[in-house]
Amino acid sequence: MANVRNLKKDINFVLGDIIEAVYVTELAAGGRPTDKSEAIIDEAITSFDGLMKKVNAKNVENKKEHFKQINKELEETAGQLVAKINAL
Repeated sequence: MANVRNLKKDINFVLGDIIEAVYVTELAAGGRPTDKSEAIIDEAITSFDGLMKKVNAKNVENKKEHFKQINKELEETAGQLVAKINAL
């Protein structure tokens, strides 16, 4: 991990791309949002807020391990959200 700024950018780009993918899927399916697509977007936003809160935490003993865990959590969350998008 290079630095905290890159981790924040990764979180922003990954979850932003997932939200964009939901919108593209909506457009391909008729252009109307559904309850399922809105739930995926809400979950992505909630995940973003939670991950950014963890990144900005100041009372961390082992920062390197803490940021590795955040990166791992981002990958898991993104995988779950992509699976939900594919199920739409």
